[in-house]
Amino acid sequence: MPIEFLGIAGLNDSSETRARSGSSFDKDYTLRLARAHEDNGWDRILFAYHSGAPDPATAAAFVASKLDHLKILLAHRPNVSYPTYAAKVVATLDQISDGRVNVHIITGGSTADQAAEGDFLTKDQRYARTGEYIRILKQAWTSREPFDFDGEHYRFENFVSDVWPVQQPRPQVSFGGSSAAAYAIGAAESDIYALWGEPLANTAEQIATITDAALAAGRPSRPRIQVAFRPILGATEELAWKKAEDILGRVEQRTEAISAAVGDLRNPENAGSQRLLSIAEQGDRFDRALWTKVAAASGGRGNSNALVGTPETVAAALLDYIDLGVDIISARGYDFVDDTIDFGRYVIPLVREEVARRDAAAAASSPAPESAEESDRVAA
Repeated sequence: MPIEFLGIAGLNDSSETRARSGSSFDKDYTLRLARAHEDNGWDRILFAYHSGAPDPATAAAFVASKLDHLKILLAHRPNVSYPTYAAKVVATLDQISDGRVNVHIITGGSTADQAAEGDFLTKDQRYARTGEYIRILKQAWTSREPFDFDGEHYRFENFVSDVWPVQQPRPQVSFGGSSAAAYAIGAAESDIYALWGEPLANTAEQIATITDAALAAGRPSRPRIQVAFRPILGATEELAWKKAEDILGRVEQRTEAISAAVGDLRNPENAGSQRLLSIAEQGDRFDRALWTKVAAASGGRGNSNALVGTPETVAAALLDYIDLGVDIISARGYDFVDDTIDFGRYVIPLVREEVARRDAAAAASSPAPESAEESDRVAA
């Protein structure tokens, strides 16, 4: 089964290691980073969401109109628009991109950031709303007849869209979260379940939980699994770890500067970040290449556990996750453009080649299907 690679659509040159040098939406930089992905073997890029950031759907439309092949994952929060409107936005963007758009639904891990845009629901209420939102999106993309909805959070009558996605039957919906409420809603409703990179044993436990929740919801199988990392590459192991320590120092300085301006970043309320910090307390290194110090330094914000080593080491580490059943690898470095190019040139081909080799070997070892004549002879 081919593996997919998801990168990041940075709208400016800031990261955990540096403040941005220009405006929050730098068109030239946005396009340069997207092209670095398209030209170096990546499948898709994520347009992230934050309350004060530039609109990701508009930025995604800009990139989609400039590039030919790169696919898009659009992050979207249910609190910012009615689901019927969001369905039309995504369908229109799918038309602009000729069928290259999926949507990532964010329930909201920060009460303060949700409140910044008028959302004061509790965490459990937000997850219940997300479940309704996803169900409405799916029906709005596929129904050619007017339909009604009467739920706890949304109610409407006789809605039918006049803009349809290019993708059939519809775009895919991805979802993330590490709480009990998240597992229940995401496993029941999403096509792709997104996890942050954790040690292999922890990731296996999460996949098992998602699988059980999907089956309990009446699905025949679980969603596809996506896992995210911060790769730190070097020509040798020694150089990779030297680079990692340099990045750690800059992350610590940047976190201190941001904390001084907006408040302490090291006490997250979302379950995913709490998991990363708990793992970091248990050790700095796990498995082949997982390194937790950068996650600890940044307060476990977002995708923050690193894979450190040569391209061969990092590729082998990713294959370990693929062996667990991971379908999509999400990755971004700290110098977005250069790290995107390096990962695309030196890691992605190694992973793809090994996955293709394993698939070919599995196909060769499978019994050949019987011909109709052989089947009749056996039956006789």
